[in-house]
Amino acid sequence: MTWLTELLAEYGEDIATSLAETGYMMLVSLLAAVLLGLPLGTIVYLTTRGGIAENRIVYTIADLYINIVRSFPFLLLAVFLIPFTRLVMGTSFGTQAATLPLCVVAVAIYARLTEQILREIPRGITRVAQASGATVPQTVFLMLLPEARSGLVYALTSAAISLLSYSTVLGVVGGGGIGDFAMRYGYQEYNDGLMYFTIVIIIVCVLAIQAVGHRTSVRLDRR
Repeated sequence: MTWLTELLAEYGEDIATSLAETGYMMLVSLLAAVLLGLPLGTIVYLTTRGGIAENRIVYTIADLYINIVRSFPFLLLAVFLIPFTRLVMGTSFGTQAATLPLCVVAVAIYARLTEQILREIPRGITRVAQASGATVPQTVFLMLLPEARSGLVYALTSAAISLLSYSTVLGVVGGGGIGDFAMRYGYQEYNDGLMYFTIVIIIVCVLAIQAVGHRTSVRLDRR
């Protein structure tokens, strides 16, 4: 305990700052996943061959974006997007700038998960909606999304855990965060105790996200 007290006394403020940076990156990227990834995944599902709003051009463009982004190793994607990040954010350095590539990958990840979950919904539901004269938006908001809400929450949980893992490498582009802290103050300074302690913090964060997401998903499951 003495060792832990001394560690917190020396690095406590830096750890808190790093956690705040990671929290900011996670919050913004998850908002992007919900606000952009959820509609994108729904569009892919609706416009696929045999979908209720089949459109080959729209499907190809949306699906291509998802596939290209998900095929990039994240670190290479962050470096590849530096010119775009500088153009949009005015800088390619710092937590806010580093959040942009995380948002890009968050949208692609959650879009694909959304599509997969919607595909698991029995086709009979959409047939009933079409037979009753429901429009495509009505089918989506009144039938599909309510039916899929439990799975969508669980998918968002999985996406959040992946994004937390991705955020730990954003120190390469000056993003900061808890992973960057572990590398700079732990690994690079040969402070194994601090590095292991930071890893424990990351694991605790993952377990907390998993627990909250699982409990929420179970509560929303109407089956």
